[in-house]
Amino acid sequence: MLKNLCLCILLIVFVCANSFSQQIETNFLGSFPFTFTSKNNIAVQAILNKKDTVSLMLHTAAESITLIKDSATKVTSVQWNTEDTVESWGGKSTSRHSNSNTLQIGSFNWENLPIWENKNSGPGTDGKFGPSLFKRKALHISFTNHKITVYKTIPKKIKGYKKIPLNYKDGFMFLGGESSIESKKYTNTFLIHSGYTGFILFDDDFAKTNKLDSLLKITDTKELKDSYGNVLKTQKAILPKFKVGKTTFKNVPIGFFKGAIARQSMSVLGTDFLKRFDFYISADRTFMYLKPNKNYNLPYNK
Repeated sequence: MLKNLCLCILLIVFVCANSFSQQIETNFLGSFPFTFTSKNNIAVQAILNKKDTVSLMLHTAAESITLIKDSATKVTSVQWNTEDTVESWGGKSTSRHSNSNTLQIGSFNWENLPIWENKNSGPGTDGKFGPSLFKRKALHISFTNHKITVYKTIPKKIKGYKKIPLNYKDGFMFLGGESSIESKKYTNTFLIHSGYTGFILFDDDFAKTNKLDSLLKITDTKELKDSYGNVLKTQKAILPKFKVGKTTFKNVPIGFFKGAIARQSMSVLGTDFLKRFDFYISADRTFMYLKPNKNYNLPYNK
């Protein structure tokens, strides 16, 4: 009788383990590697139209797939159909457009994708793609393993991750953050922007309303170029404290534009922030789960 009981217990354990394994396999949709470049860009190898191999930068604030002009001349499989006026954070420009293309990243394949041509991408990359390729899918971006994993939903057992609300609007993901200057605290919403290699870029209205140029010591003035070559001047300074969720950073390098009111309408968190965490993004883009990684205490990107 004892022997039969042991056999029953072993059978139950086997069935439960097998069921749990099947749930994991069903939830897991695939993964692919990325290279984190010396310029703080997330670069992924992709194949266009089953012919051209390209390096695409993951741009968390991009909805479309783009190729830069220098690379477009070498990519023979893309047929450019029209030219149109597009608007970016630096102003308006003209851009060529290709109606229908296939794309492969790892084991993932897409068809009938439009591609836009623009001027700039991360150094060493041929263009950009965004999380919109994985709509209604959960993502895990690991700077520890340099891998992006796609799930139907976020796995139930994830240790060491802190859950933070996301605001998802018009294809963009926003995190709330709190800046401290002297004894005063300032709350703001930040676009998650892996195309910006710095830590924080404040929007024009926030910078003007809170007089950042007088409250903070300006350390540098720099020119930035957007995807289409428009030039913007940014002021650089040091923010004493910045807090996201329960995580606080000290003496953070920040930027804001001078004399360009109403041009930079959103504050952003760039890859100098993102690289310090491994993180999950929920399938409905309403939550982000952060876990500090080996990059957490690295010097800030200058």
